[in-house]
Amino acid sequence: MFTSDDMIFLSALSRSSSLAAAARLLNVTPPAVTQRLRALEARTGVHLVDRGTGEIIFTDEGELLVDASKRILRDIDSVSELLRERKGVVSGQLHIAGPTGFGRRYLAPVVEAFSKLHPQVTITLNLSDNPVHLRSDYWDLIVHIGEMPTHPFQLVKLALNKRLLCASPDYVQQHGTPETPRDLVKHNCLILRENDEDVTMWRFCGPGNNNLAMRIAEGMSCNDGDVILAWALSGLGIVLRSEWDVADALATGNLVHLMPDWVSPDAPVIALLGPRHQRAARTRFFLEELRQALNPAPWRAAWEHTASVQDLLK
Repeated sequence: MFTSDDMIFLSALSRSSSLAAAARLLNVTPPAVTQRLRALEARTGVHLVDRGTGEIIFTDEGELLVDASKRILRDIDSVSELLRERKGVVSGQLHIAGPTGFGRRYLAPVVEAFSKLHPQVTITLNLSDNPVHLRSDYWDLIVHIGEMPTHPFQLVKLALNKRLLCASPDYVQQHGTPETPRDLVKHNCLILRENDEDVTMWRFCGPGNNNLAMRIAEGMSCNDGDVILAWALSGLGIVLRSEWDVADALATGNLVHLMPDWVSPDAPVIALLGPRHQRAARTRFFLEELRQALNPAPWRAAWEHTASVQDLLK
């Protein structure tokens, strides 16, 4: 009455926002998904999905079958994984998610190298502005940058990553140099909107462990880090950005480090591992490749010994 193919079908539905999205995931037409769902409901004798809103909303019976299906499919995958691992073969599906800019620059090359080492692993890489909000039951590994999220994951720190206050030399020459966080109210500050954080509250720790938080006046803002960086490089304002993003510009002198005596909270690069990580060799192997690629942090050497703006103005 209920087969493994039905389990795979329900699992795909649970990862989709609509029947059309499920059709794309299953590589079939939307009518085919509707027909299969109706046939499954007829065979099981229960209503599985409420479809009135256009979204996939499972009934209690549907949720029960989805949870059972995922659990059984994970167990089957675990057994298959153990057998392949005994033969020295790393294979299967590997689902990775991460932030867009960091993912392009640092995740994608590791995925490429890993795929060449383990061609029997099929990899899905999803890059988005807020990967930590993706459905945790689907992703084997999620890369997050910043404060530890309150999620039921195992957290593995991959690399240190400072937050740095920067501006272009042209901006500094035209508008002057802030000496303390309080001076920022007189400057144009560029705001990056990401991760649902309070992005206009900039926090610093200065000489004598003096902690100071400043509410930045909302000026130009964007949810794309590349756009914010481009604006800073063109002299439009001051940014508070991860060092991985500004290291190259600092090294070339296109940006300068402001207020080096005032330090913002770090934004470490973290791997969030879902419940399958202990059973999947492919996840463990990829995690190790990623840790090696980010240790030492490849962005640190590029800028660490460059002059700050105070040095340049001496």
